[in-house]
Amino acid sequence: MPRASEIKKNSAVEYDGRVYFVKDIERSVPQGRAGGSLYRMRMYDVVTNNKLDQTFKDSDMLNLADLVRRPATFSYSDGEEYVFMDSEDFSQYSLNKESIEDELLFITEDMQGLMVILVSDAPVALDLPTTVELEITETDPSIKGGSATARTKPATLSTGLVVQVPEHISTGDRIKVNVEDRKFLSRA
Repeated sequence: MPRASEIKKNSAVEYDGRVYFVKDIERSVPQGRAGGSLYRMRMYDVVTNNKLDQTFKDSDMLNLADLVRRPATFSYSDGEEYVFMDSEDFSQYSLNKESIEDELLFITEDMQGLMVILVSDAPVALDLPTTVELEITETDPSIKGGSATARTKPATLSTGLVVQVPEHISTGDRIKVNVEDRKFLSRA
């Protein structure tokens, strides 16, 4: 069991019976009192993605979570369940639609770099690559001579996600989208 001072960013820790990703750590040394440093950690629940800000003394002991990331591909959906197949040992992981609703806007059948996050051998979440390639299914017609940077227009992608794209992009184009910002990056 590591101390709070030994925890690094992107670690998975158990706290209050739940598993959290540590996304940010601030260290402060209070003046005028005996004792060590304080570590303020911004953590996100692995399952619900709820944010938790918690402060620990440097001597507080934390449990590292038994967290495994497995490469996977989208297999099929069965009602409210989405099934992913492990790319290495071909085992299947089922995740409820509600728990991965945001990620579904980026998932295609031929997607590369998708990871299933397992806690104690049970699938709890998905880890997506930072960028994905998606096809535009609907957008206004492209404008001849339209500037690449000037104005944007909404475009509906094959997964249902709507992003703003430059005017010269047209229906049928494949584009790269930043997953975190949900923004257009470039043509694919």
